[in-house]
Amino acid sequence: MRLTRVLAAVAALSLLAAGCGGKQRDTPVNQPNAAPCEASEGRVTLATGNAGGVYYVLGGGLAQLISGNTKLKATAAETGASVQNIQQLVAGDYDIAFSLADTAADAVAGRDSFNGKPQKVQALTRIHLNYVHVVVRANAGINSIADMRGKRISTGSPRSGTEVIANRLLQAAGLNPDSDVQAQRLDLTKTVDGMKDGTIDGLVWVGGLPTAQITDLTTTLKDRAKFVDVTGLLSKLKQVNSVYDRASIPAATYRTPAEVPTLVIPNVLLVREDFPAGNACAITKLIYDKRADLEKVHPAAKDIDVHKATVIDPIPMHPGASKALESLR
Repeated sequence: MRLTRVLAAVAALSLLAAGCGGKQRDTPVNQPNAAPCEASEGRVTLATGNAGGVYYVLGGGLAQLISGNTKLKATAAETGASVQNIQQLVAGDYDIAFSLADTAADAVAGRDSFNGKPQKVQALTRIHLNYVHVVVRANAGINSIADMRGKRISTGSPRSGTEVIANRLLQAAGLNPDSDVQAQRLDLTKTVDGMKDGTIDGLVWVGGLPTAQITDLTTTLKDRAKFVDVTGLLSKLKQVNSVYDRASIPAATYRTPAEVPTLVIPNVLLVREDFPAGNACAITKLIYDKRADLEKVHPAAKDIDVHKATVIDPIPMHPGASKALESLR
């Protein structure tokens, strides 16, 4: 009996020692309260968008901020934008991705471009607003989306958020994107070149203000190009996704005769759900701590607002990002 008591005491002491000084269980990466708000050493890649677009410019600036202020080394890559970004983010080709909020919502739900397959992505934060630009050649006879029937229209890069919205605008106006227009699935550089030489009648572009290549286009063509008001289609677009809203492009942005009524969509920064919590927290906090530096990179960064950071329903927030935002409020 005495030996039994001794063995029991030894076992209890062994358990106590294991609990106090033994190997601890690894902390899951998505438990922000257990992980410090500090980036680990390593590399991250950012999926941005078309060269000349705001994603591309801001993405390069954010990569420099991350590399200069954390242990991470970040690089930014030109891409076709939202749909492609999310697909390649989930595939592991990129670590952080810019996306339109409506495309991200589609990804989470597994609808439209994502073919019934919900994507396991989460947001670091909402960022700037994207404005719908519909620009046509003045002699093309286009005064509305419905007038695009039979016309040569650039609907944006394949698998981009611009293409998603262009197709939704066409459908809302009663047109079939595959048969009722001569859809040109081109990136912004080729689109602007086509508008200048007359091989394209009109374009849809969704980007921040100002987009350098739209400035180039309107400066070059002057009164041979004009913006089209698409706000009459807002109610139909809201039936698809509630994130769409009404706004105006100020006249000074592209030196138009008056402000241009249009639609806006928020942007989000996305990561996979297994993105390390410490990295997510550190990068999210850095965006707000260094927002003034991002504004120097591109004025669209002025839209980045910590009080709107989580207004992204139904896209889930990454727990590490939530921790950073709580500390900033």
